[in-house]
Amino acid sequence: MTDSAAAAILEKLESILEPGKLRTDAESLDTYGRDWTKKHTPRPLAIAFPKTTEQVQAIVRLANEYKVGIVPSGGRTGLSGGAMATNGEIVVAFDYMNQIEAFNAADRTVVCQAGVVTEQLQTFAEENNLFYPVDFASAGSSQIGGNLSTNAGGIKVIRYGMTRDWVAGLEVVTGKGDVLQLNRNLVKNATGYDLRHLFIGAEGTLGLITRATMKLARQPKNLTVLVLGLSHFRHVMDVLETFSAAIDLTAFEFFSHKALKHVLARGEVPAPFEGEAPFYALIEFEAVTEQVLEESMGLFEKAVEAGWVVDGVISQSETQARNLWRLREDISETISEHTPYKNDISVVPSRVPAFLEEIDAVVTRHYPDFEIIWFGHIGDGNLHLNILKPRDLPKEEFFKRCEQVNTWVFEIVQKHEGSVSAEHGVGLLKKDYIGYSRSPEEIEYMKAIKRAFDPNNVMNPGKLIDL
Repeated sequence: MTDSAAAAILEKLESILEPGKLRTDAESLDTYGRDWTKKHTPRPLAIAFPKTTEQVQAIVRLANEYKVGIVPSGGRTGLSGGAMATNGEIVVAFDYMNQIEAFNAADRTVVCQAGVVTEQLQTFAEENNLFYPVDFASAGSSQIGGNLSTNAGGIKVIRYGMTRDWVAGLEVVTGKGDVLQLNRNLVKNATGYDLRHLFIGAEGTLGLITRATMKLARQPKNLTVLVLGLSHFRHVMDVLETFSAAIDLTAFEFFSHKALKHVLARGEVPAPFEGEAPFYALIEFEAVTEQVLEESMGLFEKAVEAGWVVDGVISQSETQARNLWRLREDISETISEHTPYKNDISVVPSRVPAFLEEIDAVVTRHYPDFEIIWFGHIGDGNLHLNILKPRDLPKEEFFKRCEQVNTWVFEIVQKHEGSVSAEHGVGLLKKDYIGYSRSPEEIEYMKAIKRAFDPNNVMNPGKLIDL
């Protein structure tokens, strides 16, 4: 891009946006031009903060006029490089489109602008005696638009599903600059292609989500947490099958003792029990009656007698339940100082034990001097593999060494008919590996869809797929 073109774009952006809503200072470019990944260097042209859909539409049309890329920015909590602006793009940040605009108690729906923070929606639902069930560690900073763009999952998928399952309607600005109202909040709508689902999980490559109507559920009652120490990882499916056959679970998570040690080292939460186990399962359910609690204790005793479980603890209060959850949810934050190389992969739940053992053997064999951390959402088949960087190893060399094993890991993913990205998206980091989960024919259809909505390739260019 020439200096004169850049100057013209900035001048027109100033005229589109409200005063003070365009930033070009170095700090803003660095902050809003990146996500949680650390591999790429941000180099955006400018950061635009629209307040209306009309302003977003004008920005997209400007981008088409000058053939300049647009990168959407939400809470920037992504782990795949999907929000990285590395090539002079306009970053469109939704921080000022953060209003909850309407609530319909009869329909159990709430209209949110794209910049509404996940926790903000959760709190609003609770204040109205309802529940927004999509939940994860970054709920306090992630935004609804970003959640939709990556089809975020989190810790309650086993009971409530993914973000896509809670979307009644969408307003989007396509890559052409058209504003579409998708599905109009209907429960039943048999009028052809449901375009809203194309934008969910598209990582901003088809257009920008500006507004969403989200569905809410009833509040769960007396959520109870059980943490079990497993004698061997292969027993995780025995425990899952046993508990889920008798009780409606709201979560089933797992983590390794290596992961737990990082959480306990902070000293903020106590160990679940005195002994240690190589792996742990965290089970959450609604203890609506004493009978359910008694049944859960009977299942625990059965698991101990079978040799699957060595010890366990059940929450006796909301505070204890929160602390038990922290054993799992604090893992990402406590290992972040070690610059982890992350892989977010999935298979159908029944294949998880064999899948994990194969990958763990490959990674351990090739990286005997690296610490390997496992945790994930076993109830939906999603595993998080984290390789921690040794303190004295330069970041560039560490990432280079880790990338060498990706092919082996993803060959195992392909063998088990899994996904190379379960919930973090593809972005920049996984783009070269999408062929391990999608056939060449699927990828060509995806490219055709991209061309239909974004013929000039201005929407998050270089992410997910290349045209």
